[in-house]
Amino acid sequence: MNMQASTITKLEDGWLQVKVPLPYSLKWVNAYLLPENEGWTLIDPGLRNEETEHFWSAVLIEAGIGWKDIQSIVLTHYHPDHYGLAGWFQQRTGAPVRMSQVAKHYANRLWGEGETFSDELTEAFIRHGLVEELIADMKTHMSGFKLKVSPHPVEPILIGPGDKIVMGGVEWDILGGEGHAPGHLIFHDPVSRKLLCGDQVLPDISPNIGWMPGGDPDPLGSFLSSLRELLILDVRVAFPGHRDPFTAFRQRIDQLLEHHERRLLRMAELIGDEERTAFDVCELLFGVRLRGNTHNLRFALAETIAHLVQLEKRGLLVKVESSAEPHRDDHHLFRYRRTTLS
Repeated sequence: MNMQASTITKLEDGWLQVKVPLPYSLKWVNAYLLPENEGWTLIDPGLRNEETEHFWSAVLIEAGIGWKDIQSIVLTHYHPDHYGLAGWFQQRTGAPVRMSQVAKHYANRLWGEGETFSDELTEAFIRHGLVEELIADMKTHMSGFKLKVSPHPVEPILIGPGDKIVMGGVEWDILGGEGHAPGHLIFHDPVSRKLLCGDQVLPDISPNIGWMPGGDPDPLGSFLSSLRELLILDVRVAFPGHRDPFTAFRQRIDQLLEHHERRLLRMAELIGDEERTAFDVCELLFGVRLRGNTHNLRFALAETIAHLVQLEKRGLLVKVESSAEPHRDDHHLFRYRRTTLS
């Protein structure tokens, strides 16, 4: 496999940033290799498919790293583009996988044996207005991730906020970050002022807000609170899950906070004096073109619901339930309308 010059980037302290390809618009996810006294720590190896398996074989040869040199695999969160190859790497390296208890729970809920989440999410989307012509594709899309995250890690070592972890020869504080993915972990070294932030704070793009049935009832509220808590950190350079390392950490948090306030106002404007489903608002905001891209539609609709929930929590919208069709009581829709001010 021919390696592009930009695939592996040498960073300070002997770190390697590896851009693992993705079959989505994001193009790649960052994995990081941190050198230890003996071997390496691997952070977020990426999504599993045939291309990424060959990719990693070529990367390790290029970097002069053997499979058994990988001593530890650390996951920031359970999303497939970060978690997917963890079990595959564990099989080849024998290295333990470290992740949060909450991330383990959601990985099993979404992709474990006998999972029902694909149907649960699709049904929730239907109640939020997903049109009938898109239902089958949504179910197929969700269930299609199982192969991309298999095998699951065996007996992962559970870590969480408040713990410490040694990586790259230094001790890191483990912090939590909610809203994008339950159980998301962030790693901060207060000495070098480095931050491994996963997808909690990204340059150039806004992390998706991960609403799901049975999850955080207000993920956008949790995300905004998490960002405000991160503002106190002294960060010299942040290493994100997507795009390249960046330095203007606090400025980026301010930009993300402002972005979501603008998005909330825009959604309230789009609803106007009408009653609209989340799917209606999603298409008004992002366009009908998403009907041809189920992957992007899933993220856009989940994020739309998260914002509508936050507007409801702020008292600006009311959620009403009504029959989807006349004389049908078995299938109800949620719609949102502006509150009536007295």
